[in-house]
Amino acid sequence: MALNRKAFYDALRPKLGALTQANVVGFEHVLDEAQSRRTPIHDLAYILATAWWETGKTMQPVREAYWLSEKWRAANLRYYPWYGRGLIQTTWEDNYRRLAILLALGEDFFLNDPDKLLEWEYAIPALFTGMETGLYTGMALDDYIDGIDEPDDEDLREYINARRIVNGTDKDSEIGNLALTFEGALQAAQYIPEHQPDDPGVDVPETDKPRSPIKSGGLIAILVGAAILVAFFIFGR
Repeated sequence: MALNRKAFYDALRPKLGALTQANVVGFEHVLDEAQSRRTPIHDLAYILATAWWETGKTMQPVREAYWLSEKWRAANLRYYPWYGRGLIQTTWEDNYRRLAILLALGEDFFLNDPDKLLEWEYAIPALFTGMETGLYTGMALDDYIDGIDEPDDEDLREYINARRIVNGTDKDSEIGNLALTFEGALQAAQYIPEHQPDDPGVDVPETDKPRSPIKSGGLIAILVGAAILVAFFIFGR
């Protein structure tokens, strides 16, 4: 089933307010990546909330304090020139290096040009890979989000704790509540990651298909029965 994008935006607007064209472009990039990666809905809700917050509600790859000058950043950011860039605001030289390695770009890729993280080609995989692998703090999405559809208060608890993936507990409640908003919008849009094994419209390789315990059990029963019959005819006469 195709993602109902209109339903997604219709559900967001009452909570986030009017959306700009830049917002929509950003959301589209994230949704497309999530479907291609088969990102679970709760993980995606928190990824969207993080990107919305970290980019100052622009949903565009931006520089840290993008409304201020490079001179201000040089004078005020202790990790300059490795200040925040992208959708998740990667900071510190070592994180730029490790991110490049994770993305199989070569360790000097972002060191030679950190502004590459302002390009969609790199900002999107940095957002997902950084949160999936625990790049920034050592904690990853699956350390906090169990992927089980639970009451909002339990989902909110997980989302609040998940802030530790990026930046300790800074604004954890605000971002947690944003994740609930995005979760509701994804549900309204009937979000299902692409290439799911239960999607009849997708030809899934046999090795990727889940094994059916019923079918597996039936096959075993047939084999056992056949063995008994053979034994009867050989030894039972």
